[in-house]
Amino acid sequence: MAVKQHKNGKWYAKFTIKGVTKHLLCPGATGQKQAEEMEDAFKYKLQQQMNGVIPKEQKNIYFRRLKELYTRHAKNNHKKHQVKKYYLDKLEEYFNNGKPVNDIKPKDIETFKTYLRETRHLKNSSINRYLEILSKMFNLAIVNGELSENPVSKSGFLKEDNHTIRFLTSEEEQRLFKSIDSVAPYLRPIVTIALQTGMRRGEILNLQWSDIKNGYIELLETKSGKMRNIPISSTLSDVLATIPQKSSYVFANPKTNKPYTDIKKSWKNVLDDAEISNFRFHDLRHTVATRMVEKGIDLLVVKDILGHARIETTLRYAHPVPERKQAAIDVLNNY
Repeated sequence: MAVKQHKNGKWYAKFTIKGVTKHLLCPGATGQKQAEEMEDAFKYKLQQQMNGVIPKEQKNIYFRRLKELYTRHAKNNHKKHQVKKYYLDKLEEYFNNGKPVNDIKPKDIETFKTYLRETRHLKNSSINRYLEILSKMFNLAIVNGELSENPVSKSGFLKEDNHTIRFLTSEEEQRLFKSIDSVAPYLRPIVTIALQTGMRRGEILNLQWSDIKNGYIELLETKSGKMRNIPISSTLSDVLATIPQKSSYVFANPKTNKPYTDIKKSWKNVLDDAEISNFRFHDLRHTVATRMVEKGIDLLVVKDILGHARIETTLRYAHPVPERKQAAIDVLNNY
């Protein structure tokens, strides 16, 4: 037996099994006999773990380690990893509380969901964005051999209402631009390019003059990771010609010459003035998709322009109407 009492009065066990040396405290041991009994228990447990009878104990890791693994993965695999910074910061603010992530259980994830819904008043879709990132963090730690379970996957995601598509009517569009001109004129070219291309807000705000060439907007960094070229309409061409090129960015804040980082306040003020409710900037993209599909543009073309990764996303805008169904039957009738 290799137990020894330290000068602080505590007993310790030191032993080696299959080349693995352990030096462990014998908690609560008041004498050599108790310490030796604990040493036997330590040895037995280690042998069981080595033989795969029971799982090996994992070292406690903390949220900062999950963040480190996720950030490294995102930088290597996603060009737009910086977009996730806001979510990461909020996750760190909540979970970086000194508690090992090993101890996070599905019930803790449920508590987190409640916090996002009731304290931060987020919708299910926004809550799921947090859960997706957190779940990826746990999965990376599992792949790395640092964790064994993902409590997010056991808790599950929330149901989203993905079937409600909001788009601008012609009358709403007229009111929108009228309000833009009186409330936030700088938004006019931004909204115009959104309605002429279907680009995402981040793609628009980070657009550079070097991305515009030969009558096309060339997007290299996209959500799907695939480059796409969007033709420039005559309407958009006229608008771009009015923008002074004082920065490498097309839509630069005149105070910083850097891209606008937040247009939410101005956008809300414009919508309030125009009396347009339940409408997000992203719904301009829905408007573009709906208008193209309504005019019979091939769904694969719509998919390519919008940069959808899956055709199923584009199909959300394909609503058969009686006239088009009749036209389809006429094709068969006249074949």
